[in-house]
Amino acid sequence: MNEYTYPILFGVIIGTFTRLYMLRTDYRQYPTYLHGKVIHIALGFIAAALGTVAIPSIMEEEFTAITFLTLAASQFREVRNMERNTLTELDEFELVPRGKTYIEGIAVAFEGRNYLVIFTSFITTLAYIVVGWWAGIIAGVICLFISKKLMSGNKLNELVDIEHHELHFDGAGLYIDNIYIMNIGLPARQEEVLKYGMGFILKPKNFNVRSTIANLGQRQAILHDVSVALGVFRDSGTPALVPLAKRDLDDGRVGVFILPQEKDIEKAITVIGQVPVLENAIRMPTESKAHKKGRELS
Repeated sequence: MNEYTYPILFGVIIGTFTRLYMLRTDYRQYPTYLHGKVIHIALGFIAAALGTVAIPSIMEEEFTAITFLTLAASQFREVRNMERNTLTELDEFELVPRGKTYIEGIAVAFEGRNYLVIFTSFITTLAYIVVGWWAGIIAGVICLFISKKLMSGNKLNELVDIEHHELHFDGAGLYIDNIYIMNIGLPARQEEVLKYGMGFILKPKNFNVRSTIANLGQRQAILHDVSVALGVFRDSGTPALVPLAKRDLDDGRVGVFILPQEKDIEKAITVIGQVPVLENAIRMPTESKAHKKGRELS
């Protein structure tokens, strides 16, 4: 063993542990258990090793070894492609699909977390070699908190107020409050919708949120997460029983129509509130120079 053995082992262990910490399988059941997790843990180990060996390479003036980081970046881009392709294929068999925006967000997150592992291993190994093992532990804990902060984005309940409203029909039109959802002409289907369906109104807290929740990908993510958490009362070939989210064009509110197998209002509100705000759906229209010259929007 040489002087770098313990720092390298330390950096790899901390980096791999960081990837394990960021790897969550929740009610959406992705990544899958066990084989899906094994893939991401193995990639996390590789990322940790790459970040760790960079420091000894620099200190030994083996600068060509740093080119492996460039190679790693190209390989981890393939992680994004792998996740995107896998989820796109699986999405065709979902009763309520995730949607392309949600899939792209998941794929980007899996790629980005490998870079966080490289950063963590790099910093902890540097602290270990320059200062000591105790500094490596402190650096590892700090990096772990940073990774936790970066992996947890905004939730929908931070942007909207969620209210339950009873479903009602006006002729063949299904409404949540005054928001039109769809047309259902068959009386039998109308009875099923009123019996099993639930309606919610999402009221944006500011003008920027109007544009964000108007995004079709964000709305599809809401429908998917609720359907996974609470079940869905439908099967293939029943278009009248498809959950939908429609927008009020006047004030930007969104009406969410779902058909859960577990009809629990409080639980549904909690699930909707915990839906992640998709990065690709976020819009900030009030930040444009044109808006700043006009009246304030709310």
